[in-house]
Amino acid sequence: MDLATVIGLVGGVAIVIMAMILGGDIGVYINVPSILIVLIGSIFVVLMKFGLGQFLGAIKVVAKAFRFKVDDPLDLIGQIVELADAARKGGLLSLEGKEVSNDFLQKGIGLLVDGHDPEVVKTLMMKDMNQASSRHEWGAKIFTALGDVAPAMGMIGTLIGLVAMLSNMDDPKSIGPAMAVALLTTLYGAILANMFALPFADKLTLRRDEEALVKNLVIDALLAIQGGQNPRVIDVMLRNYVPEGKRNSDESE
Repeated sequence: MDLATVIGLVGGVAIVIMAMILGGDIGVYINVPSILIVLIGSIFVVLMKFGLGQFLGAIKVVAKAFRFKVDDPLDLIGQIVELADAARKGGLLSLEGKEVSNDFLQKGIGLLVDGHDPEVVKTLMMKDMNQASSRHEWGAKIFTALGDVAPAMGMIGTLIGLVAMLSNMDDPKSIGPAMAVALLTTLYGAILANMFALPFADKLTLRRDEEALVKNLVIDALLAIQGGQNPRVIDVMLRNYVPEGKRNSDESE
């Protein structure tokens, strides 16, 4: 579970609700027609921009904003060095049956054991990585689009409310409540965009970059193992993927 996402989401919603409660009756902030215009209307507009499969896929991908575990690069490098040492001593076939924690690395080891050429290994692994990256990218695009559309739908709802209010000016006492209801759609649009859609888009972009880094590390490692590189050289090479402050001191030993 990604605590940053959960804490940010719950904290942000809690602060807004608390402000509403402290400002008076929270019931005045609830208006079903406004919710329908902003939430359902925004979903339909975004659906127009993308294919149905892409839209439904984004719903699945957003789960990674809450539950997503990236392998620690240093732990992964340790496993890779062990694999490289085994391959150097016993050949690539000695890697058959080796269990590793990373599924992408496990798939690559299978390709090495099967004896595929380096170009084939690189092509297949890159294709796998690009497909995963594309899923994250499309998910981020859809939520970015939702973040763009929601405030506009809120403004449309506000204009609808203002037209209805101005067409019934006979009762001055009704103007204030009618104006408040009209403004609620703008509020809903801002909340949907800035507290949900855009943060999710940014988190999916972050997930894409994190996953791509690990998979590029794995691809370089597989090609180095296949090329018979010294495990120590592989270790030093792969540590370039790790932020300098987190690299172990034994890199230079």
